[in-house]
Amino acid sequence: MRQQPSQNGSGGEGTSMEEGRALFVQIAEQIEDSILDGSLGEGERAPSTNELASFHRINPATAAKGINLLVDRGILVKRRGLGMFVAEGAHEQLRTSRRETFAEQYLDPMLAEARAVGLDVDAVIDMIRRRAT
Repeated sequence: MRQQPSQNGSGGEGTSMEEGRALFVQIAEQIEDSILDGSLGEGERAPSTNELASFHRINPATAAKGINLLVDRGILVKRRGLGMFVAEGAHEQLRTSRRETFAEQYLDPMLAEARAVGLDVDAVIDMIRRRAT
């Protein structure tokens, strides 16, 4: 996830939260990152609202809001009396979503600038290959 040290002391024990970004969104992104990196697998129990609130030293309602974002998107599923679990297919759903976001945030502006300076797609690909090695 995109984390930076907190300068207002609001970060939790194990991670710091970014200033200027909604905490509940950061909570949701941290859980997404855990699913993507495999540390939280499909079918596994996700951290509870209280666990997240305690770990990050935030209000449980804020943690719940982050979890509910993922429930609404089908990434987490509620099992009554047991907690929240990673939904089947969540990993691939997140990968697809993140790839589309990557394209929109990075590739689209890069290609627009490339066109503006007279570079075609092949020239951009060559530039990327040279810098990747």
